[in-house]
Amino acid sequence: MLQSRALVIALILLLGTTLPEVQSKSVFERDRRDWLVIPDKIAAYIYEAVNKVSPKAGQFLVDASQTQVVVVTRNFIIRETTKISILAEQLVEKIKNLYTKILGY
Repeated sequence: MLQSRALVIALILLLGTTLPEVQSKSVFERDRRDWLVIPDKIAAYIYEAVNKVSPKAGQFLVDASQTQVVVVTRNFIIRETTKISILAEQLVEKIKNLYTKILGY
């Protein structure tokens, strides 16, 4: 019971301090690879915080993250996010080209 309370408190403190760091860049300044790193960074922060509070809970998170369901889901999300990122890059390029054609630059 004490460990679960400590875990909840650690997660609340962690999310309160790390989310502003993750969102510090402007959306337009982000590189496509930056979008793919954010979930891994958040997971690493959570693991580090939980592991400091309770190494057993940290090991549980490591074991849970390596289960088949989590790995398949993570790979699916990465694959789909990559597709969306590429499409977004292509859209931005098309908008830039259209803007250039309209202004004549």
